[in-house]
Amino acid sequence: MEITFRILLVIFAVGLISVVLLQKGKSAGLSGAISGGAEHLFGKQKARGLDLFLQRLTIGIAVGFFVLALVVAYLVK
Repeated sequence: MEITFRILLVIFAVGLISVVLLQKGKSAGLSGAISGGAEHLFGKQKARGLDLFLQRLTIGIAVGFFVLALVVAYLVK
């Protein structure tokens, strides 16, 4: 059982890395983070299509990864 959860944890980790790398950047580097980062954060731009799907998929995989990490830590103990 523990090995199954560890394998799932590795799959979720690779999936999370892949989904994050598929997303396009929201700012133009460090200068965008300092000067124009607030415009993207509080602006009225809504993600659509693939961007929205990748955002929701990232949240889902991150929650799954976090829960699996807690389960694996509990099982090892």
